[in-house]
Amino acid sequence: MSKQTLPVLLMLLAAPLCAEGNSRFYPDDPLLAEPAPRDASKAIRRKISDYYDFFAHLFAHPGEQTGEKENGRIVPPIPARAVNTLGEPMASAWWQPRHYYKRMSLAELAAGPGMSHAPSTDGKWTVVKAKSEGVTPGFEILDSRKRRYVLKFDPLEYPEIATAPDTLVSKIFHALGYNVPENYIVHFRREDLELGQDVQLLDARGKPRRMTQRDVTELLMRVPRGSDGRYRGGASLYLPGKPIGPYKYSGMRRDDPNDIVSHEHRRDLRGLGVFCAWVGHDDSRAINSLDMLHAGGGAIFVKHYLIDFGSTLGSASNGPNSPRSGFEYVFEKGPALRNFFSLGLWTPYWAHARYPAYKSVGRFESKLFRAAEWVPEYPNPAFVNRLPDDNFWAAKQVMAFTDEEIRTIVRTGQYSDPGAAEWIAAVLIERRDKIGRAFLEGVLPLDRFRIERGRLVFDDLARAHRFTQSPGYRTSGGDYRIAWSVFDNGTGVSTPLAASGAEIPRAPDAAYLAAKIQGQDAKKTVTVYLRGGAGGWQVVGVERGW
Repeated sequence: MSKQTLPVLLMLLAAPLCAEGNSRFYPDDPLLAEPAPRDASKAIRRKISDYYDFFAHLFAHPGEQTGEKENGRIVPPIPARAVNTLGEPMASAWWQPRHYYKRMSLAELAAGPGMSHAPSTDGKWTVVKAKSEGVTPGFEILDSRKRRYVLKFDPLEYPEIATAPDTLVSKIFHALGYNVPENYIVHFRREDLELGQDVQLLDARGKPRRMTQRDVTELLMRVPRGSDGRYRGGASLYLPGKPIGPYKYSGMRRDDPNDIVSHEHRRDLRGLGVFCAWVGHDDSRAINSLDMLHAGGGAIFVKHYLIDFGSTLGSASNGPNSPRSGFEYVFEKGPALRNFFSLGLWTPYWAHARYPAYKSVGRFESKLFRAAEWVPEYPNPAFVNRLPDDNFWAAKQVMAFTDEEIRTIVRTGQYSDPGAAEWIAAVLIERRDKIGRAFLEGVLPLDRFRIERGRLVFDDLARAHRFTQSPGYRTSGGDYRIAWSVFDNGTGVSTPLAASGAEIPRAPDAAYLAAKIQGQDAKKTVTVYLRGGAGGWQVVGVERGW
């Protein structure tokens, strides 16, 4: 790729697919990866106030959000950006195609981003930083190989409720394509910790003082201890690079020349809302993300991470999550008014949810879970802007996890009670299926378009996942109608051909063909674009209608 084409490709990333006056497809379409990053070494560290983030998203609605009033007009639905001509996000500093696109083995799923950098047990761990505020303490440690970790713990009353989700959910998000830290379950004794020199600790008045051995012991008295005398913790390996603060779910980083798509319009961030619904990640907000300056490919660039998954799977990190979690925002006018005018007699449906008695499992269930209605603690602009094709993109990836694969990942949480692990796995499996039913039906659920022996073939995900009994899913063979046309790449004009069916029609002078596929619901269509060449026809574009 030449330096002259880079600015053009960057503009394409930020623009909608159908830009008037331009060719629809270029010779290197479909792009599978974003262009090599430009130098972002001038990006500086920033901090986002948790309180500001809360009130701004609850009342101010940042970013360009569908349905909001802007300059006297209602913002219409905006198609996802930062996608290629197939409608797929490209490999980038945000996201990588993984499990759905190239199936991972059980060992790879269990390993997540890595399993070879657990804290060494060859020597003692040195405490170099401590956190004494909050319900549970935490440390930063160096192992005997001088690798740095954040060491977090469960609350005293609820062993495993935070460390298990933090570990296993990080592996789920890795398989879904996101950048996450390496998280490990560790066990150690008090004598395995030694205190570094001049480690500071905040006292009860918030003033720093030198930490002592007694402080370490007193902090550990506030976390669970096993019958064998060992403590259980979650060790998160420090991310490589230089931290420069969290990213936002709206707007762009002005100091990152590669960040040219408003975050609320990125498909990988919109689809993240479906993934968060699956694992109950209601704490999905800026504070649980982190941008890191990385060096690679001849440039310093910003790599975007998801971090801190202790508040998932019904956990609030310091105990079970609120019964309201995932069902309503922390403040919603409608439910508040109903509760007020009923004098507290009105009961929301989610109040009838039933949860297990395991101390290690939070309020995580699947019977009342409604995939399309799930919400985080407060509105997330990227999640609000989701369209049916965003939901489909996410749902097909969720559905790619088999029961066995889910149970394999859950085992990495190392629940001491097999019943707790089985509960988590069973809930994830049922929530997976509900996500599939809710979002695959939003579009014509066809994917993986390809050419085989002169025919256009594809996977029907509804049939593959046995959803064909649902309305609109009677999709056996003849239920599809395929209308072919010659597509003019310069003008965007399609000229119908007298051809139907999956076989590619003969059109000797055509450089591009378009196949419009329609199911029983006439509104739900998929148009597949083919480009001819010396090697035959190639799928270069996919466009969904609903």
